[in-house]
Amino acid sequence: MRGIAAGAVAALAAAGLPVFAAPEAQAAACANPSGTYTGAVSWGQRLIDPPKLWPLSRGDGQTVAVIGTGVDKQNAQFGPGQLLGGAGTADSDCDGRGTIAAGIVGAQPQNETTFTGVAPGVKLLPLRYTESNGSAADGGGDPGALAGAITTAVDRGAGVLLIAVPAGSDSPALSAAVDHAHSRGAVVISAAAATQQGAHTYPTASAGVLAVGSTDEAGAPVQTEAGDYLGISAPGANLVSTSAGGGGAVAHRWPVTDPGLAAAYVAGVAALVRSAHPELTGDQVVNRLTLTASRPPSGAHDPKRGWGMVNAYAAVSSTLPANAPGPSAAPARSALPVVVPAAAETRSTSDATAGMVAVGGVVVAAAAGIGVAAFRRGKRRGWKPSRFKA
Repeated sequence: MRGIAAGAVAALAAAGLPVFAAPEAQAAACANPSGTYTGAVSWGQRLIDPPKLWPLSRGDGQTVAVIGTGVDKQNAQFGPGQLLGGAGTADSDCDGRGTIAAGIVGAQPQNETTFTGVAPGVKLLPLRYTESNGSAADGGGDPGALAGAITTAVDRGAGVLLIAVPAGSDSPALSAAVDHAHSRGAVVISAAAATQQGAHTYPTASAGVLAVGSTDEAGAPVQTEAGDYLGISAPGANLVSTSAGGGGAVAHRWPVTDPGLAAAYVAGVAALVRSAHPELTGDQVVNRLTLTASRPPSGAHDPKRGWGMVNAYAAVSSTLPANAPGPSAAPARSALPVVVPAAAETRSTSDATAGMVAVGGVVVAAAAGIGVAAFRRGKRRGWKPSRFKA
């Protein structure tokens, strides 16, 4: 939003929605918390079901770069030393989106709240490339500056790059930075955040990026951005997460609806996968996430939801045979694997009920076979992004 009127800001804040103000208004409209969240576990968190995953992986040994508007290090739900400092990092966040995304990835369990991050064992590398002056669909940040942040993340050793605020346009520098990250084995994850018909975000629509669509609890897409480059989907509406501006407290924002935040859930799961399976390449991590996704109702690729909703437990626990298809390989349909997640540890009835959401729709060979068409299309076009036609 640009030039938000004071009344509009108040209305958005009262509704618990994030306020993204123009630079000249930021001093008066910096993010502030809704409070400390003590309500029922939100649907997005139930879907991922972090406690079910933690016996297998907490993300230890992984660094996730949160690239966007910075991260407020004063939020007490980030652990001591969890936010890395040094050259290029930003430990404050007036806009608020970076802090929300970082919390979804790695906020620590706390007795004061029912909210927790997906992978509390990770280190977070907060990088700011934009002060934020609106949604990516309205122009987003400078792609050249985003390219610089991606390069910094790779140079600092991040294995997962979360583009928390994608840009509204591409550039040669941005494409080169993504290629560099891909060549170094990093997993680059970016949300399809555009909310204007026919618009694309970058590097979401670029080759070498896992593009993430977002849905509400009913499964309906949140964003309008669409295309055959969409790889997977995750929660993007009515979310809870950490808030900037809490002044050292365990502070949260809710309910938050932002299609850009879906990528944060996928980044958290990607970190869990990398920690549990350190032998995997970046491409193999992306392949595992898409093969184990819970398919859309049609069973086919959906231009707004990709190959389906992220299935965190299946992604972390499944054993894939060596011939599982990857982004650069398209074996015969008969050679595709059956993906079977490992049995979960026995937990309390309440935990098991929440976990049922996450393990629904385990992928079988027939469903996984649908992904071959996408790999073939990508290979034919040299892994260049196609353009969605309304």
